[in-house]
Amino acid sequence: MPDPQDRQPFDLTRRQVLEAGTIVSLTGTMLPAAALAQPAGPRPSPENGMTVPLSFHLSFRVNGRPTALDVDARTSLLDLLRERLGLVGAKKGCDHGQCGACTVHLDGRRVASCLTMAAKANGRDVTTIEGIAGANGLHPMQQAFIDHDALQCGYCTPGQIMAAIACVKEGHASTPEQIKEYMSGNICRCGAYVGIVAAIEQAAPRIERS
Repeated sequence: MPDPQDRQPFDLTRRQVLEAGTIVSLTGTMLPAAALAQPAGPRPSPENGMTVPLSFHLSFRVNGRPTALDVDARTSLLDLLRERLGLVGAKKGCDHGQCGACTVHLDGRRVASCLTMAAKANGRDVTTIEGIAGANGLHPMQQAFIDHDALQCGYCTPGQIMAAIACVKEGHASTPEQIKEYMSGNICRCGAYVGIVAAIEQAAPRIERS
């Protein structure tokens, strides 16, 4: 059996290895909080070239009216409409594009405005619930929602109506089943779905003829 005194300088016993590992583990848990909070990578700053412009000049048409203003480049279309332009018909429901309460039309196509950057509307047409009624009265879809009592609390109704108009213009209102499928992105927590489908069926012929 080799003499312990003959071990090389870096030979370690099992006990020494375990003791060293314990010390290292304890030392790691006692690092200052400030050191643990340091980010893994560089922060965006003018020096490292990682910044983006925070201001964007936006020129577009809202409900047919030319509009121009400077906006934060990170602003969503929904926040721009509600907070800067006072068009509060589009509602902030889930803010994740899952409920449809914020639906507006961008160049005639429905979009979830909470997921659409305001900058994307530059040079384009935005239509909200405030802009669909004509000089002679309510839009046919608005009237149909009233006729069929297709709302209860009304919170989702502007988004439902904007999606319903788009559903008809897209050619997806031929049957109740088709309407349900293409309106499935708009949630009514009150459960007024029967009235919503009936309203779309009533308004569809008038919208298609217009």
